Amino acid sequence: MPYYHIIVDLSDRMLYLLDGNQVIRGFPVGIGKILTQTPEGTYTIINKAPNPGGPFGAFWMGLSRPHYGIHGTNDPSSIGHEVSHGCIRMYNDDVLQLASTVPIGTIVTIR
Repeated sequence: MPYYHIIVDLSDRMLYLLDGNQVIRGFPVGIGKILTQTPEGTYTIINKAPNPGGPFGAFWMGLSRPHYGIHGTNDPSSIGHEVSHGCIRMYNDDVLQLASTVPIGTIVTIR
């Protein structure tokens, strides 16, 4: 049985999906701007919602830190940049793949 864990590396703007201690996939992400930085720490995915609309793209996964989540985007050119209000932005295809893999309760470490 897989043991999934997500690590978001702010320095290289990548989200890594791990099974145990092994990285099984890396995804480029957009992160928070200087004034609205992505908060470092350890959180849990507490909810999931397909098609949240607007700037949140194809999928939303809410974190245990209120108002923060991992989500798609309606602006794919923003991936790889400091652009959000603190959330983790992913390409829509990537967030759909990740959301179909990880369950609610998955640990997310942002560093």
